Amino acid sequence: MKLSGDDFKRVQWHSRRGMLELDVLLEPFTNEVLRDLPAEDQQVYVRLLDCQDADLFTWFMSEQRPEDKALAAMIDTIITYARRSFNTDGV
Repeated sequence: MKLSGDDFKRVQWHSRRGMLELDVLLEPFTNEVLRDLPAEDQQVYVRLLDCQDADLFTWFMSEQRPEDKALAAMIDTIITYARRSFNTDGV
């Protein structure tokens, strides 16, 4: 089931981690991409937000990968989105 309006607002709030490196990745992705994802992927993103900031930071900086393949795929999706958006914003 896709995120409802209230659920989406909660996810937006939880995407604000307080660590700049994570906020720069998660907030734009949440605001610009999350609503268009299939319900399954939205739920994976919600699970990703349940992870510790230290783990997220390590995964996003490509030092390690999560064992959960769905989480690893979501990290790749977010990184790909961020790279594309940073490349087009700077041109």
